[in-house]
This record gives sequence, structure tokens and C-alpha cells, in this order.
Amino acid sequence: MKTFRDLLVWQKSMSFVTEIYKVSKSFSKEETFGLSSQLRRSAVSIPSNISEGYGREGVKDYLRFLNIAIASLFELQTQLEIAFNLEYIKKEKFDILYELTREIERMLSSFIRSVKSRNN
Repeated sequence: MKTFRDLLVWQKSMSFVTEIYKVSKSFSKEETFGLSSQLRRSAVSIPSNISEGYGREGVKDYLRFLNIAIASLFELQTQLEIAFNLEYIKKEKFDILYELTREIERMLSSFIRSVKSRNN
């Protein structure tokens, strides 16, 4: 692996950011600085923290940023549920987006375990 861009979990989370921006564009205007903004910030935080951690010295620092990334993912899952409950997202789209978050969650969890095991 030469850079963080080679990480599949980073690539998937980058694609996911694009999906979140597309979906949240259709939210009501009153949500521009509310839920829409929160969803976007959470989504952006995931690949941002993966890449920032990659650039840090030491495994402990890297793991801290990976844990921030997964926490942002959990925050985003909650915000998706809220958007669905408020009927900003249709059931079919919600199911697709939520499954993408679960896939990223599994990948990120596995990656965190891998980084921890290399440190032991």
C-alpha cells in the first residue's frame, strides 16, 4: 500500500460521500443548515479521518483517527434514520444507503482489527 487512496475502505467511503450529497440535495430548504449539513459533515468525516490517520506517526494515533471515522459512520447511520423518519428519504433509497454504511462499517472494523494486530 503506497497511500491511503489504495485502501478500499477509503475508496468506498469516498463514493458514499457523493451519494449522501446527491440525496441530501433534495431535502427541504429548511434543512440546509440542519440535517442535510449534519449528514454531509458526518459522511465527509469518514474518509477524511481515514486519510488523516494514515498521515500520522505511530499506530496509536492512526487507530485514534480510525475510531473517529467509525464514530462518524455511526452518527451518519442515526442521521439517515432521522431523514427516513421525516420522509426525506424513501424506503428503497434508505435501505440502499444503510446497507452501504453497514458494508463500510464491516470494512472499517476489520481494518481497525488488522492495524491493532500488526501492532501487537
